[in-house]
Amino acid sequence: MSAVRFGVLGCADIAARRTIPALLAADHTELVAVASRDTTKAERFAARYGCTAVTGYEALLGRPDIDAVYLPLPALLHAEWTERALRAGKHVLAEKPLCADATTAAGLFALARERGLLLFENLTFLHHSQHTAVTEALAAGAIGELRGFTGTFTIPPRPPGDIRNLPVGGGLLLESGVYPLRAAQHFLGPGLTVTGAVLRRSAGVVRSGAILLSDAAGRPAHLTFGMEHSYRSSYELTGATGRLGLDRAFTPPETYQPVLRVHRQDHVEERTLPADHQFANALRLFTDAVRHGDRLTAHTDASLRLAALVDEVLDRAEIAELP
Repeated sequence: MSAVRFGVLGCADIAARRTIPALLAADHTELVAVASRDTTKAERFAARYGCTAVTGYEALLGRPDIDAVYLPLPALLHAEWTERALRAGKHVLAEKPLCADATTAAGLFALARERGLLLFENLTFLHHSQHTAVTEALAAGAIGELRGFTGTFTIPPRPPGDIRNLPVGGGLLLESGVYPLRAAQHFLGPGLTVTGAVLRRSAGVVRSGAILLSDAAGRPAHLTFGMEHSYRSSYELTGATGRLGLDRAFTPPETYQPVLRVHRQDHVEERTLPADHQFANALRLFTDAVRHGDRLTAHTDASLRLAALVDEVLDRAEIAELP
């Protein structure tokens, strides 16, 4: 396959700001069409990016000139349209979260495997090189033996009509909570369990929350997320001899140069890291895998573990119902 031909289901802001520009700039990719249920919206979006406008998602899935679908729809529509795309013979790059529960996620990955297709959850922050720098610093003993993790992803309140305020958006556990959850798994390992959690919910939508996790050795992960705060996107790792962390850890712009701060007893060190484009990196990984038949099994396994951890949070959490 010389180039992967993409169709986009929906005209979401994340597609417009980050993913489609990365797709247009990438090697071995072609943007063929974008679909919306609103013809005018599809035409306006398509004109902006030089592709074909399609009315209705099913019409796009029926096109033979599309190899892969990028799916940035609201969270609780992901499972339905991921399944439809796979059954239409398309590879799927789905925005996080892939779906709302682990059982559904396992079924979707099984369907992709049966059909010889690639399904990939687009949790882009994992593909930024700043996290590799953190991993290398830990391995070099920058803070001694790892003792724990703290992660936060919070945003200010949004207006009532924002998708984050609607049930179809899946709530802030799925919208922002999955970032520190996945980062905790990345650094403390896959065996984390939920020790406690509190979720603040209003009109059926999770607004914010706090989660405490632990691994088998008792190393904790303290996580905060939500839409009732000032903006913060950061994590910190605590060790026997110091601590280190990143700001703008989950959604840095591609021109942003991260700063890795290492705190020890007698000094603080700041390392300015190279800028990187996590959306371009994730897209390249997906496109190369489609072209070469790589199933990205490790990423599938990680997505399933994350979905199972979200299930456990929901099962164990204390719920505070808000007016």
